[in-house]
Amino acid sequence: MRAEHADPLIPDEVDARDLHPSARNELKTLQPDVQERVSRHLAMVAFLIDDDPELAHQHAVSASRRAGRIPVARETLAITAYRTGDYALALREFRTYRRLSGLDGHVALMVDCERGLGRPEKAIETGLEVDAQTLDTDARVHLAIAMSGARLDLGQTQQALFELEIPELNPKKAFSWSPALFAAYAAVLEDLGRASEAKTWNQHADRAFAALAEHHGGSDELEVFEIEESELEPEFDAEYDADADADADADADADADADAAEAEAEAEAEAEAEAADPVGAEPETEQPEAEQPETEEPATEGPAIEDPAVEDISIEDEVDELLAAAGITDDAPAEPEAEERSE
Repeated sequence: MRAEHADPLIPDEVDARDLHPSARNELKTLQPDVQERVSRHLAMVAFLIDDDPELAHQHAVSASRRAGRIPVARETLAITAYRTGDYALALREFRTYRRLSGLDGHVALMVDCERGLGRPEKAIETGLEVDAQTLDTDARVHLAIAMSGARLDLGQTQQALFELEIPELNPKKAFSWSPALFAAYAAVLEDLGRASEAKTWNQHADRAFAALAEHHGGSDELEVFEIEESELEPEFDAEYDADADADADADADADADADAAEAEAEAEAEAEAEAADPVGAEPETEQPEAEQPETEEPATEGPAIEDPAVEDISIEDEVDELLAAAGITDDAPAEPEAEERSE
């Protein structure tokens, strides 16, 4: 049986049309008088949620009692229960809303409800049940923050940092969720003992909050500030660069060692081959004294053709030698020779 509940008063000036049109559209299946009553209660929730969450919760209960099968009524009740710290009721109503609507937009609040009930392991399971890529950006960022908090509850500080390292962690732009994301990241860095980086991200959170306050009511995406590269987390960047350089040096040393080992192995193999067959190894490396050009025509077979001029020169030389041996020279007179032949 339901507990007794007294409907809170609704001022006369509050009209059903004060409720958002999309929420009013969900209530069209109700009877006209019930539809108007529920709309006014939900409008009161919107007016009171920030200033008086308890009274807002009472209006949400009244609306849910009259429209229990309408998703927006159960969603509103879940949110007001969460704001008042009734995590068990909030978790139950969020699950009902998800079943009625088929939407996972409040999974981050469900994770927080599990944390509020002292069940961080169940909180992580709840967050992992949903594919974060199917969520809109706002829900995805708040899920990362909630999951990071659950990791902290379990003492998993490094994992808590990883949960927050998402593409939306961009200090150059401000969205409605940016201050909370930057502040959560700073808190985890501080728990890790990285105080300088934590201070930098707290400054990012403050500047994003100030920019959003200045441009309240503007576009969803605001250019907050342009930061020079040297101003972005100098300690973090230096640490990252040092690690990168160390990894590069290690890779270079490993490559050099591998090359040296390979060269040494080849030299040993060559030495062993020469020692085993010193004679046979030499012809493989010996180069011919003269190689015929590829374009030279091969010599033709058959007798060699002698040059006539060379033959004439050889005969004259032989005649001169014979005359010299006989004591006859070109300077001697021809007549005595004739006389001697006549005698």
